[in-house]
Amino acid sequence: MEEGKEYFEQIETEDHVIPNFYELKVVGADGQEKVLTVEVEKATQEMPYLGGYRSKKTAAQYLHAGSNTDQYRKEYKEKLTREVQTYQYRTRSTKMHREMGSQMDKTGVVFVDPREDKAVDSQPYFDSEMWLEQRQRATLFIQRNVRGWFARKRAAALRQERDSRDRLILEREEEMRKREEENHEKEIQRRLNPKSQEDFSTLYKELNAYRLKETERIKSRTDWSSEKKQLGLKELLHKETKLLQTIDRLKITAAHQNREERIKQLLGDMAAPKRFKRPDGRVTEVHTLFSTRAKELMDLYHGLKMPMLTIDERLDVLLHTKWTVKEFDCNLSREIVDLIDREADMLNRGRPEGSLDGLRKRLANLFLQFIETPEFNPEAARFQKVPEELVQSALELNFS
Repeated sequence: MEEGKEYFEQIETEDHVIPNFYELKVVGADGQEKVLTVEVEKATQEMPYLGGYRSKKTAAQYLHAGSNTDQYRKEYKEKLTREVQTYQYRTRSTKMHREMGSQMDKTGVVFVDPREDKAVDSQPYFDSEMWLEQRQRATLFIQRNVRGWFARKRAAALRQERDSRDRLILEREEEMRKREEENHEKEIQRRLNPKSQEDFSTLYKELNAYRLKETERIKSRTDWSSEKKQLGLKELLHKETKLLQTIDRLKITAAHQNREERIKQLLGDMAAPKRFKRPDGRVTEVHTLFSTRAKELMDLYHGLKMPMLTIDERLDVLLHTKWTVKEFDCNLSREIVDLIDREADMLNRGRPEGSLDGLRKRLANLFLQFIETPEFNPEAARFQKVPEELVQSALELNFS
């Protein structure tokens, strides 16, 4: 033993850091072993001296085991107060109520009651190699999860791209199918209700192809006699004649419909407001005096063409039309006024609607001619396709 040192001072010890958690293995009632995590509450203040040994040379304290359990807190009051000065002090013994310490059981000498003892499994020894191995396992675990996350994101993106591509393909196929159906329906309507010259050319071509095909078929029949072939060609000619008559009727109907559509489009263009594009890209619509006049004339024309009107409504339309055309004194306006008076007289006498069809058609045509004249409708000058000299000569003839 070295000179001047106690025995306990010569013992070499390692600094031990109390962990924050302990893992304990506990066997439950069902015999299964469980691992419980116990949190360690560390003391935040210096343990009070409740007994033990103190070195007189080094002033080191060696406490009893019992002093490390229950924490005794002594509340110190402020000094120099009446409460402190009049406090009744008592002397307490440091003797423990129960023997505590690290004394082991010894037969015939010391008996320690083991009934309240508990077996505690401490954490096994953890060296640097085990720590590196644990870090490696944790690193591999993190890498696996991150790579799996990246893989799942990539797979989700690929699936979304595939679904978008498939959806786009389906949409295109559906659009092509609808377009084909629309084209097929349009071709059928072109043959059932032809309107343009191209539609009628298609009908004539198909009729000619049908005639040639049927003629070839009839002439190539070897089991028919010459008389039967002549009869077949005669029936084919009769059928071709019927089809040509049907095409001619469709032509008349299409011409009437096209004329009505052209008139409606022309009147709408005359009554449309002027459109001016502003510097900011917006469009401003302006109604001029000429466009307002054209719109009033268009409404009157539609009123004259409107069917199923009562007598009072028809007379009201005729009266407004008469006031409009009487502003100008010419042959056209006088003829329109004469037709209006004639129809009003027939309506007052109770004539049937069927007997007035011809009169009303003539009145509508004359009023349309009135609308298309730039002298009466200045907006019509933009849609004239004849030379100005002819228009002036026609106006002079009307006003003469």
